[in-house]
Amino acid sequence: MTHEKRRLIGASTIPVILLIIMWVIRFVESTFGINLAYLGVHPLHANGLPGIILAPFVHASYKHIAANTVPFLVLGVAPFYFYRDLALKVLAFIWIMTGIFVWFGGRDAWHIGASGIIYGMASFLFFSGLIRKNNGLAALALVIVFLYGGLIWGAIPGFFPKQHISWESHLGGLFSGIVMAFYYRKSGPQRKKYSWELEEEEDDDDDDDAYWKKPTFTWDKDDDD
Repeated sequence: MTHEKRRLIGASTIPVILLIIMWVIRFVESTFGINLAYLGVHPLHANGLPGIILAPFVHASYKHIAANTVPFLVLGVAPFYFYRDLALKVLAFIWIMTGIFVWFGGRDAWHIGASGIIYGMASFLFFSGLIRKNNGLAALALVIVFLYGGLIWGAIPGFFPKQHISWESHLGGLFSGIVMAFYYRKSGPQRKKYSWELEEEEDDDDDDDAYWKKPTFTWDKDDDD
């Protein structure tokens, strides 16, 4: 097995496990005729606090979870592949902060589903790629825009007035992803520095006569008298 294949399998492990749990829960609900929506986020209600963690595992229907599966897999694997040392922390923060955002600012309803996480990971990948000015990551950001650019409309209040869509989760995920992109902008993969840039830095360090290295002096006017 090549290094890239092993890396891809490693990056897929956690997202695939999370997806399996989501599908098992959906299967159990459907098979036994139970409704686990009460495990979602119920804004400003104590019974909705567990949903901060549990809501992404619960989906309203097979159509709902099917719509989330491919985006969650793609946008879940990408951070673990390109940001291996940061991915788990980024995912955990987006997961929790999205739930907290909904609990404080959501409508009085049960909010369930993994779409907030999807928005968060898309947001992180896009803005992180732009901030780092890394060619490979910038290309990934463009792919994200091409494939999932339409996600932005789902974070606008009232854009889907006749559908039971939690735009609050989408907006919370979008915001959380941006926060993580800026917070970890100096960690993980960075823009490649070319030889001439390194040479310029070395020349600056070796130039003892550079004006910014020369000491400056201040004195009181009275000392000249």
